[in-house]
Amino acid sequence: MCGRVRLSNDYSEIKIKLKFGSTAAAPNLEPSWNIPPTGRMLVATYAQGGERISEIMRWGLIPSWAKDIKIGYSTFNARADTVSTKPAFRDAWRKGRRCLVVTDGFYEWRKSDKQPFAIGMADDDVMVMAGLWEEWTSPDNERIKSCTVITCEPNEIIGTLHDRMPVVLEEKDWPKWLGEEEATEAELKALLVPCASDRSKMWPVHKRVGNVRNNGRELVEPVMVEQALPL
Repeated sequence: MCGRVRLSNDYSEIKIKLKFGSTAAAPNLEPSWNIPPTGRMLVATYAQGGERISEIMRWGLIPSWAKDIKIGYSTFNARADTVSTKPAFRDAWRKGRRCLVVTDGFYEWRKSDKQPFAIGMADDDVMVMAGLWEEWTSPDNERIKSCTVITCEPNEIIGTLHDRMPVVLEEKDWPKWLGEEEATEAELKALLVPCASDRSKMWPVHKRVGNVRNNGRELVEPVMVEQALPL
């Protein structure tokens, strides 16, 4: 599962890393260390004109056929094993609406004592997750783009906390996932596996991260477990 992420990196660095189009305008997105479902996510898509596009999307995919935006509260994650068949996601999958969800990492909680941990890349680089996106038109004719993060079995590190983790894509696989390179469905699904354990790291953080109203750089600072007190 992946239900809370963060993104604090400078967009100018992200633009270079993700190879966004040179003329693309910087999105209006404030740094956040505590992004919950329905929050705003930085997403990379691919235009047929040949450039990667940076977009801001609502986290929690709203299928085009949905009657209510509230469906997005339960569609912020899509399981890799059912992403192509589950009704909420299969249209986006069939249409090739794949995207890269750009984050600094995510948080997960240890079930035994509700202790939160921050998870990031071992080299402190951005964590780029496999996602799907969709566009929905509200009853008021508002067009809303939304996304979901695909999850898979955990690697050895995340497996100590949870039985799911987001699919983290290596840079060499971004072109295939975005559709810049041709790929069969089998080849795409082969990418939906856990990243190597040595590519990720995790550390305990304060339980204040559990409250979405808390949002500051201090949320990602490591703490001694005995100092992580409940609110």
